[in-house]
Amino acid sequence: MASSKILAALDIGTSKITALVGEMDQEGKMYVIGHGVTPSEGLRRGVVVDMEKAVNSVRRAVDDAQMVSGTEIDRITVGISGEHIRSINSHGVVAVNRADNEIVRADVDKAIEAARAIAIPVDREIIHVIPQKFSVDEQTDIKDPIGMTGVRLEVEAHIVTASVTTARNLYRVLERCQLEIDHIVLEALALSNVLLTSEEADMGAVIVDIGGELTNMSVFYDGAIRHTAFIPLGGRNITNDIAIGLRTPVDKAESLKIASGAAMASMVDAEEMVEVQAAVGRDPRQISRHVLASIIEPRMEEIFSLVLREIRRLGMTETPAAGVILTGGASIMPGCTALAEQILDMPVRDGEVVGWEHIPDELTNNRFAAALGLLCYSFQNEPVKASRSSNMRGFVKKFENWISRKF
Repeated sequence: MASSKILAALDIGTSKITALVGEMDQEGKMYVIGHGVTPSEGLRRGVVVDMEKAVNSVRRAVDDAQMVSGTEIDRITVGISGEHIRSINSHGVVAVNRADNEIVRADVDKAIEAARAIAIPVDREIIHVIPQKFSVDEQTDIKDPIGMTGVRLEVEAHIVTASVTTARNLYRVLERCQLEIDHIVLEALALSNVLLTSEEADMGAVIVDIGGELTNMSVFYDGAIRHTAFIPLGGRNITNDIAIGLRTPVDKAESLKIASGAAMASMVDAEEMVEVQAAVGRDPRQISRHVLASIIEPRMEEIFSLVLREIRRLGMTETPAAGVILTGGASIMPGCTALAEQILDMPVRDGEVVGWEHIPDELTNNRFAAALGLLCYSFQNEPVKASRSSNMRGFVKKFENWISRKF
């Protein structure tokens, strides 16, 4: 496909790093043609804590994606999240200066820039200014004012800021991996690209992404993001609870959680037994799967209770019509949706990725929704420099490095 587009995305999570290479054909269909997944090292809750380990983790994921796709990656769309993210709503107003008072793209851009001109602390930088709705003179709740007539244009915008230090360390990691950034994207926005339909975003929805160390929550209604929040609990806390409760190594606890975990003990047969690996030098033992679920359930209850507290703090008077969409690795556990519905008292469903013509089987579960959303965002906002013409010498060198590391 001579005219197809090839772009790349990178999801730097707290438990894993995922690099994806995607292709869009002439008909606009999207395909994942390469991927690399490595354990996330050198990061904690979205913040770089060990530069060398973070660089090595990113390099491994990117190298693997390059080898699978046969394409050199030199530019990438990267996601950002973590407790350092803050969001506020802002207001911008401009006058329409054309003689015929027709609103054009330049007027919209000026209004958004006016909303952007707010005082923020020197240790923060703006990464997104997201229009929520516009007003033209006395007419409100307009989604797209271009082509309308008026003398006064207003915009309500959602402004997302990040810690300058955290963002610069992330840039530094990518720079050391010889990667330029096409886009830096709030992961909640990336998730909405593949988990929400436009109708659901209009009706109102809450995305809850249960990651390794953080649970990210984002609220959408009237077609735009309205609020983001981060809860400092995730799948790793559940793993630690299992390790302590069953006196088993953390890596064995993680495997046990994935293979046999459940979020509600009442849904598990008390007669069903699972094997627990003990520390070195001790024999494995059998326990009831009900006991395992009884360890997991209180932590999941805590996570959903904190999500509910955040929803109530927003003062939402009505239940979002599209309910709650669960994603992230821990959300895959049986009983997670039922427990969330019980605590949140609103409709809950598992996130289902949409919009892709082909995704490798190993990427189809919720753990990879953010990475797929970032790649989708990259295609929707394609930069001018989107070519992936390979430099054969550099590619061969990277291939040699990959082979030596693997074998």
